[in-house]
Formats: sequence, structure tokens, C-alpha cells
Amino acid sequence: MALYLFDVFGNASIGVYALVNDQIAVIPPQVPESKRQKVEEWLKVKVVATTVGKSLVTGALACSNSSGIILPPFAQEDEIEAIKCVSDLNVTVMDTKRTAYGNMVLSNDKGAVADPRLEQGTLNKIADTLGVEVVTGEIAGLPYVGSLAAATNKGVLAHPLLKDGERKVLEDVLKVPVDVGTVNCGVPYVSTGLLGNSYGAMVGLLTTGPEMFIIGQALDVVKEDE
Repeated sequence: MALYLFDVFGNASIGVYALVNDQIAVIPPQVPESKRQKVEEWLKVKVVATTVGKSLVTGALACSNSSGIILPPFAQEDEIEAIKCVSDLNVTVMDTKRTAYGNMVLSNDKGAVADPRLEQGTLNKIADTLGVEVVTGEIAGLPYVGSLAAATNKGVLAHPLLKDGERKVLEDVLKVPVDVGTVNCGVPYVSTGLLGNSYGAMVGLLTTGPEMFIIGQALDVVKEDE
């Protein structure tokens, strides 16, 4: 499993603009094809070149695992079809006022932890779409768990101020080891600068060597040169 440095539009916040599971990566079509090909090669996925709701911040707006993807209420029909054309994922467009599901849900193929402010009906839809148990929780005392950690089927990297009780929830629900760290030279909002799945991971260009070492241990990946 390999760990690579990456950027999107020259920006180190790669997790804001893209999302990945073990099947696909969703990346804005404005990202050059050469970079999309690297994602396919490194993470062994099919790339869906699309926006979400005509927005470039895919990673903030959508959440997914290998079974399904949750999209905000303003997702467009052509975007939904783009995802369905290359995958067999369950696709659910939420009908709530909330939109940033990538920031509110932390998931892998074994479970999901969600923002405790989400209504039970919303949690049920997320569970049905992703095919996993969904439990509410916080990270570092904050509710937007999707932006405060990154999860794969091998491990979780979370905000450095993760509490012991919060760690137990993550481990129990996601059923993988949990470690703490930062990305992009000290940013604790881990998922903003990290994209990973069972086959590898990418981090923002500003991520330091010590940070990459911790990320590699947490997600069971090894730094490689391009």
C-alpha cells in the first residue's frame, strides 16, 4: 500500500475537492486528466469526473463507502448518472436543509459515525445507503466528524485532541485501529488533506515527513515517490 503527495488546483486541501472509496473516486472534471489517471493508478479505482451540485467541493458535500454515496439535495441528474455509469453504488440524494455530508459523516465499509445534530430519519437513510450501522459521535468535542478524521478499511486518522471515549466509539463502530495526527503542516481537520482507501492514500503537498510517517502507520500505507 502506497502513500503519495498530491494537490488539486494547486491546493493542498485535496479532501475538500474529492472523495474516494474502494470502487471509485469522484473528482471535479476541471482537474487535468493526467492527475485523474494518477488517482486511478495509485488508489486502484475508477474516476468519476463530475461536480456535485455544480460545485467543486465534492469531498465536503458528499460521503461514501464501497456500497453507497450520499449526495446533497441540490445534486444534479447528470452528476448522479455519471456515478451510476461507472459503479453499482447505492446513490441517495438527501432532501434536508443540510448539505455538507462529507463534513458530517465518517464512514468505511464496516460502519459510520455521524454528526449528532442529524435527525434520526437522516441517519436511517445514511445507514440504508451505505449498508452499515450508523452511530452519532464527536471528535475532539466537535460534531463535524467527517472533516475531523479520515477512515479506510484499514484504519482511522483523527484530530489530535481526540478523547478516549470518542476513540472507543470510532473503534467500535468502524472496527479498525484509530490513531491521531495532522496533515498539511499541522492542520487538524484531517480529511481536508487526505484521501485514502484499502489500496493506498494521498496527502496534500504541504504534509510533512513526520506527518506522513504517522499517516502511514494509521492507514497501513508506505510513502512512495511518483
